[in-house]
Amino acid sequence: MTTNDVQDHKQHLPEHEARLDLAKLLPEFSKAMLRLDTAAGRGVESALLHLVKIRASQVNQCSFCLDMHSKDALAAGESAERVIQLSAWREAKHFFTAREVAAIELTEAITLLTEGHVPDDVYARAASEFDETELAGLIAAITTINAWNRIGVSTRMVPGHYTPAATAG
Repeated sequence: MTTNDVQDHKQHLPEHEARLDLAKLLPEFSKAMLRLDTAAGRGVESALLHLVKIRASQVNQCSFCLDMHSKDALAAGESAERVIQLSAWREAKHFFTAREVAAIELTEAITLLTEGHVPDDVYARAASEFDETELAGLIAAITTINAWNRIGVSTRMVPGHYTPAATAG
């Protein structure tokens, strides 16, 4: 018997229900958010966007977005090890580039605005790694994932059912 076999026999707790389906109730808003998400990511490499979306979702404890963006990252070729280590990036900086660390640090600062705004040194590190257009795209992407996280958490979107486009079929 493997570890997976043992785990398969354990009884999982029941899935919670979503509070409401915002996409169904406000389809134009949802379409606008999707357009915003697409526009925000322009100019920032895909692998970095995955890390930013996962880290903001970890900080905001949005299980739906964690499910989605972790699966998207893995489907796009990101290593499971880096996805796992992302929540402890300060202790695991050697898994990431200086550019990625600057983006992750900026993500946390923007996500946790009430805990000290965006400190000048954090912004300066990001500005030294990204040109102005990339930095603008990064800030837009961080802002957008934070909006998605707030939707996911407040409506209790249910994780576990998302299939990345790269693996859907």
